[in-house]
Amino acid sequence: MIARQTRQRGITLIVALIMLALLTLLALTSFNLGRANMDIISNMQQRDEAIAAAREVIEETVSSTRFITSPSDAIGQPCNGNSNTRCIDTNGDGVADITVLLNPAPNCVKAQSIKVSALDASRADDAGCSLGVAQNFGVSGAVTGDSLCADSLWEIHATATDAVSAATVEVTQGISVRVANDDIATSCP
Repeated sequence: MIARQTRQRGITLIVALIMLALLTLLALTSFNLGRANMDIISNMQQRDEAIAAAREVIEETVSSTRFITSPSDAIGQPCNGNSNTRCIDTNGDGVADITVLLNPAPNCVKAQSIKVSALDASRADDAGCSLGVAQNFGVSGAVTGDSLCADSLWEIHATATDAVSAATVEVTQGISVRVANDDIATSCP
């Protein structure tokens, strides 16, 4: 009977050690899963910030006519001396967190002259497109019936790179703009 109790105590010790090892593995697995989830959330947040920065630069670009007249320097005041590049500080610490590059430069995909007959003088977009219908002599496009304006379609592609994680996102946006024929003469097909 004494031998049996000693054997049972030995088995109890082995079972207790196995249970302790299993509990330790369970705790480590839980810790690693929690850490992995935090990494995933952090990466998603950095990606969302990079997308927001790219969209911000695209909105800034289309808010000015600079991208129409000078597509290779559409942003102005570049960061790090590179044209069509903007540095964005997302957390307000004074250090650039995301670099956004317009590459390729804004590209005019299509431009189509607007006919004088299609203009509506009451619309603000059409106000400067016609010099008057009564006198056509010497007006560029008068023979064809074209006005001084054109509807143009542009493609703007922004690549945002996060400085910490090196995550890169690309955002492409199309925009339709009514412009003067003279402005797009060299930058649009």
